[in-house]
Amino acid sequence: MVTKTTTITQSGFKRFTLIAGIILIALTLRAPLAAVGPLTGAIQKATGLSHGMVGLITTLPLLCFGFLSTLTPLFTRKWGIEGTLGIALCLLSVGIALRSIVSISALYAGTLLLGIGIALGNVLLPSLVKRDFPNYKGWMTSLYSSLMGAGATLAAGISVPLANDLGWGWRYSLGCWAVLSITAFLFWIPQLQDHTLPKRTISIRKSLRDLGQSLLAWQIALFMGLQSFIFYVVLAWLPEMLIGQGMDVNTAGWMLALSQGMGVLGTIVLPAYAERLKDQRGIVWIIGIIELVSIAGLLMPGTRFVPLWAGLIGFALGCSFGLALLFMVLRTQNSETTTELSGMSQSLWYLVAATGPTLFGWIHDVTQSWTGPIILLLAVAFCQLLAGLGAGRNTTISK
Repeated sequence: MVTKTTTITQSGFKRFTLIAGIILIALTLRAPLAAVGPLTGAIQKATGLSHGMVGLITTLPLLCFGFLSTLTPLFTRKWGIEGTLGIALCLLSVGIALRSIVSISALYAGTLLLGIGIALGNVLLPSLVKRDFPNYKGWMTSLYSSLMGAGATLAAGISVPLANDLGWGWRYSLGCWAVLSITAFLFWIPQLQDHTLPKRTISIRKSLRDLGQSLLAWQIALFMGLQSFIFYVVLAWLPEMLIGQGMDVNTAGWMLALSQGMGVLGTIVLPAYAERLKDQRGIVWIIGIIELVSIAGLLMPGTRFVPLWAGLIGFALGCSFGLALLFMVLRTQNSETTTELSGMSQSLWYLVAATGPTLFGWIHDVTQSWTGPIILLLAVAFCQLLAGLGAGRNTTISK
């Protein structure tokens, strides 16, 4: 009887730390990236970097997402999902800390390491939900995707006050997020006792070949990639764009926080609701129209309606992000295929998304205007809508 009680207690504790670990991991996966946008001006002033080179600070993690996401199954075959997420948190912590060092090389090296850690976390959270919460897929997707947005909201909102009002400077404002990733690792330690290996293993080449023959897989990947393209452009450049229109730096940072906060609302509400629908194309239409209208709104002169456009963009992107993650769960038949689809989606199309912040900044450097870059976002949003209509069909990938 004592042994049984002890087992139940240990099981309950481990379940608690699993959920707490997922919550903390989700909070860490966007905060280090969202902290950069409001500090762009300070980084440029201190380092002399161009708009394009500062955009590379956001682009580097996306390149990591692209190149490493497909390779994630190599890690899970050796260390399981649990061990690989532990490695991801270690890399994330070291990378964030490196950015506090007074060196441009350390800034980019730390960004590269944290990008690798985030890439692993991005791929594995949908697989973890598929495996450990089969009856609560929609709710758990809503939970962790909304918390990713919450982390971004917090980082966007307090980065400038930490740097200026508290006198930390931009380096320590970026570096403080290591505390969150280290805390996440401490809560994840109980999960490291088990390295649950995949039930089946196939070569990465065969996996990509099989998924590459599925139109649905490509539509999901494209929907996610184009959403990410817009998301990271907004993350990197919205405050700078608003400052250029006459808004003060603190208010511009809070506009990014508003955008991210509305994204949290979208990711909380949408996946849990969309899971109950057999076909999600109607939702895709609504999200797409909101996204197009709000991006076009940024072309209006002045800042009077900026809170409206920022909020709507954030809400639409949050809904799209939650929906993209849910598509990976709903359109696959097991957690292994979910991992493979997640890796394919994030690998192939984050490479496309990686061009966003740098390309956006480069177009601005060339044209000395934000009009051309915003028109680019409108074209990308329209293509995202078309991909989402295909991904929203009630069908699954056969493997």
